[in-house]
Amino acid sequence: MSGKFEKFTGIVAPLDAANVDTDAIIPKQFLKKIERTGFGEFLFYEWRYENGEEKKDFVLNQEPYRDAPILLTRKNFGCGSSREHAPWAIAEQGIRAIIAPSFADIFYNNCFKNGILPIKLSDEAVELLFQNSEMYKGYQLTVDLRNQRIEDGLGYSAPFEVSAYRKKLLLEGLDEVGATLQAEESIASFESKHKVFYHLNL
Repeated sequence: MSGKFEKFTGIVAPLDAANVDTDAIIPKQFLKKIERTGFGEFLFYEWRYENGEEKKDFVLNQEPYRDAPILLTRKNFGCGSSREHAPWAIAEQGIRAIIAPSFADIFYNNCFKNGILPIKLSDEAVELLFQNSEMYKGYQLTVDLRNQRIEDGLGYSAPFEVSAYRKKLLLEGLDEVGATLQAEESIASFESKHKVFYHLNL
């Protein structure tokens, strides 16, 4: 996890591509590690580099997008294999929110487990954001998870949906294991009572 998800304002990196699969996000040759760290440098590797050199036309190799915390993209982002290395690489790059019309289901779920907020907006809304990104160099959005809204300070504002449980995890900086540990006392109490009940009924 990347810590508690706070309201923030950041530059939007426009990645104008649909059906971006997890092999493009983190190519298979970099999946040999079992740790969660060290994948950020390989994010979109085959799109970002050629013979070890940066491709100047790739958005994350350009200023002011290198450290943009918001990624804007097209439909079905994160499709393909279910590798969790994809959100690991995205999170390590410093991307905290991804905006798209739709996401692959497993990738969408994995984002929340790794401190990333995937925001679904309509095709029309995403197209408008692409237009704004092209019109205003260094276009920024404010992402307000608590109020479930994004806005750009130029008059654009849009709500987004997120389940109460996933929202709580992000706001508190927890993954599912951390959320379970919060109920450790209740779990221990239940187990203790269960053992007593079991022995009484032997």
